[in-house]
Amino acid sequence: MGFFGTYAYEHGEWKTLAEGELPPLAEPSLWIDIHDSDITSVVYAPVGPGSGVAYLGLTPRTYFENPNASDPTDVLREAAGLAAWWALHNAGDVTAKQAEILGYLASDENPDDFSLDEVQDVEDVDVFVEIKTAQFLTALDLPLPTELSR
Repeated sequence: MGFFGTYAYEHGEWKTLAEGELPPLAEPSLWIDIHDSDITSVVYAPVGPGSGVAYLGLTPRTYFENPNASDPTDVLREAAGLAAWWALHNAGDVTAKQAEILGYLASDENPDDFSLDEVQDVEDVDVFVEIKTAQFLTALDLPLPTELSR
């Protein structure tokens, strides 16, 4: 069994929530839901040029092998939205931040094109999405929820 955790960042601090809980949050806010060490759903507001939803690790469409599990992903759009979100709290090169964030985001994959049996020397960050999530939050210049800082 993998790691599960749900957290909301608002007013400069993290709150631990019940699995899947997404209460109304004061903007700007960020909500992350880690599912079984495979998917991190990221919901952010305000959305800027993004849709307000991005994924780390795998997307629900890929993980569940079901095109109805989530909307199709547009990683370029979400990287732009998350970089704009970052710029609300930080001064710096938004274009460079967008490029950095893009490296963390998951895009939809055809499940037939991916097999763990074919992958050699897989990095922990590619197996355990909570590691990628911690790195992603660090890239956003955010503190980590206690459970992810271990």
